Amino acid sequence: MEYKDYYKVLGVDKSATEAEIKKAFRKLARIHHPDVSKDKAGSEAKFKEINEAYEVLGDAEKRKRYDAMGAGWNRQGGAGYGGGGSWAGGGGDYEFGGTGFSDFFERFFGAQGQRPSGGGFGNEFGGGASAYGPRRGRDIEGDIMVTLTEAMEGSQRTISLRHPDPRTGQSKVREVEVRIPAGVGEGQRLRVPGHGGSGSGGGQAGDLFLRIRLAADPDFRVKGHDLYCDLVLAPWEAVLGATISIHLPGGKSAQVKIPAGTGCDDQLRLRGYGLPKKSSPGDLYVEISVAVPSAITSEERELWEKLQTISGFEPRKV
Repeated sequence: MEYKDYYKVLGVDKSATEAEIKKAFRKLARIHHPDVSKDKAGSEAKFKEINEAYEVLGDAEKRKRYDAMGAGWNRQGGAGYGGGGSWAGGGGDYEFGGTGFSDFFERFFGAQGQRPSGGGFGNEFGGGASAYGPRRGRDIEGDIMVTLTEAMEGSQRTISLRHPDPRTGQSKVREVEVRIPAGVGEGQRLRVPGHGGSGSGGGQAGDLFLRIRLAADPDFRVKGHDLYCDLVLAPWEAVLGATISIHLPGGKSAQVKIPAGTGCDDQLRLRGYGLPKKSSPGDLYVEISVAVPSAITSEERELWEKLQTISGFEPRKV
């Protein structure tokens, strides 16, 4: 199993603050986001790697556990079937591939994927009569990383499962097509019937359950089916009003009309621009802040000074 240096992935020092880690993640995620990168395949893998690193370093408890591993990480049960991140440890005797998480992450921070539901090790390769009659195969559970674009539009993913035969020591690999429906949310479980462990004695196969983990997005936050984003205005845009285009997940865009007199901490609501759901889509909430130029020309200074002279606005009396 390959050790993942998450600090190196984000390009930060081990002493980096929470704010520095977030800034580094957002910078890299914008560069490698599949919606904007020309190299779709390469960017998707890189984006998921960046997300995995932020999943650990952006969480105080996970970062503490990660830092505690130190040089002795490989003496904490890290050995397994993983080969350079190609397989994600599913816990117990199943392993996953194609979930978006590396084997290293799954081993130490993942769902630790199987839930016994009848049968034992032999069920995957079993067959023949059971002394106890037909027995249903076990259910298997794991995590799957889903980008915000996938959550908006839905997608089709291929998941690989590998399971060692305890009798021969060899592994059997099978691929499962999984449909990610539009509108999935954090923590939601997808059920793929009949793709768990094999039954014995003529019993039915168990099911595969995949828990949704929404990839962090550099520009949007998700709350239920609603999306939130920040929009920074120039002072004149806030005072005079403006129409600004916001790029949405999946390459679409929305026109945001900024009313004249919009202030810091105001929130604008765009109905129907959130995640899909059965009744009606969620909404997009645009949270406003106003930026002030840090340097101005002499001509600009004259104009600001003139505005100061003629304006009747008194902010401390508002």
